[in-house]
Amino acid sequence: GERDHERERKRERESERERERERERVRDRERGRDRERERERERERERERERESERKRERERERERERERERERERERERERERESKRDVISTIGSDREREREREREREREREREREREREREREREREIEREGEREREREREREREREREREKEHKRKREKEDKRKRKRERGKERERERERERERERERERERERERERERERERT
Repeated sequence: GERDHERERKRERESERERERERERVRDRERGRDRERERERERERERERERESERKRERERERERERERERERERERERERERESKRDVISTIGSDREREREREREREREREREREREREREREREREIEREGEREREREREREREREREREKEHKRKREKEDKRKRKRERGKERERERERERERERERERERERERERERERERT
């Protein structure tokens, strides 16, 4: 009876250890999930910072466009003053020579306006190149984030595989221990039979 109790206590201790190991595995998985959530939050913060930078750049580009429009309005006012002045000059002098000179000045002003338009087109091309560079950098950042997610998934797969291998080894060990306990019980039964035979022989002698 005492041996049975002892075996029962051993089984109970073994079960308790197994439950403790299972709890430890659950805690490990939970910690892994916490780390994954924290990394996801960090990635989201990074994306938000990127979006905020893009909004700032867009506001700056809008201010630049507004300044350009203001310069264009100022040039238009200047041209209007020149036309007004020209009308005054022509009406006052009324000479062919003055009109010719005025036409030449107008042609020069037109050439200057054309040069200004060309400069504006050049600035626009540069801005477009800058925007394209920004888009390319964003695509590169997205590719990097994708690679990071891939590495994370790979790490997770390896971890799960390792957990599975550990659990398998643990189950194998448990089965081996159970077989050992069974062999011990068999040996105990054999000893009991031997004692029974011994008692039988003792009775026969008496």
